[in-house]
Amino acid sequence: MGRFRDHYYYLTGPISWHPGANNDPGLPTVIVPTGFVTDLASIPRIFWSVLPPDGDYAYAAILHDYLYWTQIVTKAAADSVLKNAMQDFSINSITVQAIYAGVHTGGWSAWNNNTKLRKSGEKRLLRRFPGGALIKWSDWKQVPDNVA
Repeated sequence: MGRFRDHYYYLTGPISWHPGANNDPGLPTVIVPTGFVTDLASIPRIFWSVLPPDGDYAYAAILHDYLYWTQIVTKAAADSVLKNAMQDFSINSITVQAIYAGVHTGGWSAWNNNTKLRKSGEKRLLRRFPGGALIKWSDWKQVPDNVA
């Protein structure tokens, strides 16, 4: 994974999650492509001392960010993937419930904002990687050749 200056990260290789026998039925396999840009867990800054964005649940958060961005499944399904993936990573149940409750009840603003951003032409898949972490994502995405 690479990082921009302003707390955004990008995948330098694909990641995936496949629902297993212990997961809720009907959940999709999720494959997040190389170059996807994420902020990891979108947790309000006031809670970072207890639930940092890069906690052990970050992998599940990237899956969730991808599903919220692409909206290839419903919001409810995306939230269930997050919950099930965190459980697969053996995140403690209190943390799972806190994060799931937060996105399930408060995630509509992010979901709707992603819809607006995509419709306005914003992209979240890098065509090329920056040379280091000195540039902000907000600046990098302004160059059309950088994103797809």
